[in-house]
Amino acid sequence: MVLLATFASLRWGEVSALRRTDIDLDAGTVRIRVAFVERSTGELVLGPPKSKAGRRVVGIPQGIVSALREHLDTYVQADPGALVFPGMKGGPLRRSGFNTRTRWVDVVREMGLPGLHFHDLRHTGNMLAAESGAGLKDLMARMGHDNVRAAMIYQHAVRGADRVITEAIDRQILGRDDDEDGQAGVLIPMG
Repeated sequence: MVLLATFASLRWGEVSALRRTDIDLDAGTVRIRVAFVERSTGELVLGPPKSKAGRRVVGIPQGIVSALREHLDTYVQADPGALVFPGMKGGPLRRSGFNTRTRWVDVVREMGLPGLHFHDLRHTGNMLAAESGAGLKDLMARMGHDNVRAAMIYQHAVRGADRVITEAIDRQILGRDDDEDGQAGVLIPMG
């Protein structure tokens, strides 16, 4: 659950509502169709994702496919409609139940990350996606955003790439990044 929420940038309500049929490990995708929302009364309601763009198909990095396959084989019923991450009694997993069963607060403190919330996993995935250099529309689709504001926050946060580019150019100018021909910093006519 943690891996999928992080590396597919899923919200709690989305990842907790996943059914076996939503995950295609051969294609390396997860389909977000619905999400759970917990009302102030404690009632769990299954409904559409947070935004219109929330209904989407997201790629799953190959690095977590084997862990997901093992989870599905070991813990998830064969029924296509079975919850991928069920609660103790087989129903929807509540955030409070997850926190208790995983000892979330203790575990993140032991990792040196006190105060880390489950939603921070999504932020991590969004930052990784933005660092890929993907365009704004592609980021919005992956994140399930239907306005540019949130996706632009992640793009802006990774603008450090410009500093890396500038430093590389600087090395070229100063002649500290010789290529194999020893031609660093040489002007080359383009036509």
